[in-house]
Amino acid sequence: MAYLSVLVLLPLAAVAWKSTGEGWDTFWASVSAPDAVAALKLTLVMSLLVVAVNAVFGTLLAWVLVRDQFIGKGLVNSIVDLPFALPTIVAGLVLVLLYGPQSPIGIDVAYQRAGILLALMFETLPFVVRSVQPVLLELDREMEEAAASLGARQTTVFRRIIFPNLLPALLSGGGLAFAKAIGEFGSISIISGNVPFDTQVASILIYGRIESDNPEGAAAIAIVLLGISLAVLLLISLAHRWGTKHDV
Repeated sequence: MAYLSVLVLLPLAAVAWKSTGEGWDTFWASVSAPDAVAALKLTLVMSLLVVAVNAVFGTLLAWVLVRDQFIGKGLVNSIVDLPFALPTIVAGLVLVLLYGPQSPIGIDVAYQRAGILLALMFETLPFVVRSVQPVLLELDREMEEAAASLGARQTTVFRRIIFPNLLPALLSGGGLAFAKAIGEFGSISIISGNVPFDTQVASILIYGRIESDNPEGAAAIAIVLLGISLAVLLLISLAHRWGTKHDV
């Protein structure tokens, strides 16, 4: 507990104390300022979109890696973990070089909301894939074969057998991806352009307030993001409990 307190609890308590150091009125003024509201809305909308997109394509990718055999499968499986190993600032640079004004493939989404979405998709994809993959590996395929032998269509097999088993893992991976997306900084700081009321996300706003000598305002926005993250982690815990009861 002492180790946990030094690494996690005390820093979080310090941020919470700093955010209300000048009173609750100042705290509310910081989080309800027009630029803060716009940044928080953009952050939440982008994060939800990223979770929705990666829930679909991350599940498809996990399915291919588990159910199909093809040349280079091991390499693809390793590439999935690349966003974990690659520094986020480097990821942002790579995305700008590939999808920026000097794009070699003619696609320019840098300094736009589409660029933010792309960066967050890149950073959060492994969370969904690595959450769904173990469930697919352990899924009893005899149930699928039995349902097919009884005349069930593939869509019915997926809806009645596969999806209920995948749902807890999808909720868990999606929750982790959401928590990662709302706090992402490195890649976003390069590809977003940081235009207030347009492409400025909450993490960039926090950095800007620190740079402008407003640590209380930065801490207030950080506490809002912290509260959202804690709520997501609680939902993940509930999803795991639900999944355990479902398995039993």
